[in-house]
Amino acid sequence: MTIDDPILLAEITAAFAAYERALMADDVPAMDALFHDAPTTNRYGVGEVLYGIEEIRAFRKGRGGSPQRKLGKVAITVYGANETGAFATADAEFFRENSDRRGRQTQSWVKFADGWKVVSAHVSLEGNTH
Repeated sequence: MTIDDPILLAEITAAFAAYERALMADDVPAMDALFHDAPTTNRYGVGEVLYGIEEIRAFRKGRGGSPQRKLGKVAITVYGANETGAFATADAEFFRENSDRRGRQTQSWVKFADGWKVVSAHVSLEGNTH
């Protein structure tokens, strides 16, 4: 198995950056486009547990904006060498605006025929009691 194929790594890094831009702009359609449109796509947040893309979409519509943050260390790894069917993980530390609390974000990405999509995500904050 190929790990960190340079072409695929560049693609997934760009997809991760596009998601971060969409998140900071609260661009819900762009965020939705980067998540796999399926009932098997899940997201665990700081205070929510969302199963399926419809629950994720409903959460985003009702949230009223994304908390602003600055990324810390980001580690992205891609597995595979195929144009489709590759898998990647993106692990990031972040710091919320006006706070010294560190957060963590993990995303699992799959490259489908229509591009890279998040299939699973988890967000947590240090000191979180949820």
